[in-house]
Amino acid sequence: MSFFKQKDSLIILSVYVIPKSSRTEISGLYGDYLKIKLKSPPVDNAANEELTRFLSDKLKVPKRNIEIISGHTGKRKKILIKNISIRQIEQIVLK
Repeated sequence: MSFFKQKDSLIILSVYVIPKSSRTEISGLYGDYLKIKLKSPPVDNAANEELTRFLSDKLKVPKRNIEIISGHTGKRKKILIKNISIRQIEQIVLK
């Protein structure tokens, strides 16, 4: 899968977000990105906070293990996730 890169127990996830959606969900792939719809608007960091919370819940990792490393104000984001396996990533996409 081309939307993430792994190095040891770190994964960098490429995400394309769609804020102000009717619900928060994974919506498939968008090129080399995992497309995620978010209910929150892209105002006052609300969408980024919801994205972090959503990934934490889905991947069953603490929020402190998830960091947005690029794309804070855009739709295309790179997310660093610590202490996670490829299997956990595959489970959220294949559901």
